[in-house]
Amino acid sequence: MADMEKNESMMIATSYFCSDTLNAFIFGHSPAFPTLADVVMLTGLEVATANDGGIFNCKTKYKVETRNIGGWSGYVQKYRQTGSVGQREHAIFLNMWLDKFILYGRSVGPTSVYLSAAERLANGNGFPLGRYLLGSVYHLLHQVAEKLLLSEPIGNLGGPWWFINMWLNAHMHKRLRWDFFTQQFPQDNTDDYELAEDESATRSPLKAKPS
Repeated sequence: MADMEKNESMMIATSYFCSDTLNAFIFGHSPAFPTLADVVMLTGLEVATANDGGIFNCKTKYKVETRNIGGWSGYVQKYRQTGSVGQREHAIFLNMWLDKFILYGRSVGPTSVYLSAAERLANGNGFPLGRYLLGSVYHLLHQVAEKLLLSEPIGNLGGPWWFINMWLNAHMHKRLRWDFFTQQFPQDNTDDYELAEDESATRSPLKAKPS
């Protein structure tokens, strides 16, 4: 899945089918929208753990300097150390992982917005990160739909575009001629989904009859 190419044309075209009222893409065959099941299947992130509080505007244990340090490269240089990794270093790394790669902050640079979540993950506490990812996806789609409705340029909104790209590729792999069934997921295929020896890896999961 990591080798999947970013299909900007597909994402732009699909954005015009996004309904801010229904929180769904209104396609010709039916509405479609990302779900927690999609998050688990495509990322393996936790969604079932109870959430005992928010992650924004929370008091954090560690202080992280993010301003005037030269972007993410400066962030890495400042906090890079040798030797064993402590809880603080782990939280600082996860803060970058969340902001730069998962939830994709709008600033496109170091912040401490997700430091509270990073500390909880570093402590080994259960945390439903998958739910926050899905919430960020819908917030991003809301912003896009609002911009399109007002005929305004979308610009840099931040947000997990990568997940929308992955979700669209997964649901449109036949149209895109993308070999979906040879990709590696966070979890193996279930036992009741095994290919026969003479069966193609690109077959339809519903075993549709050839037209």
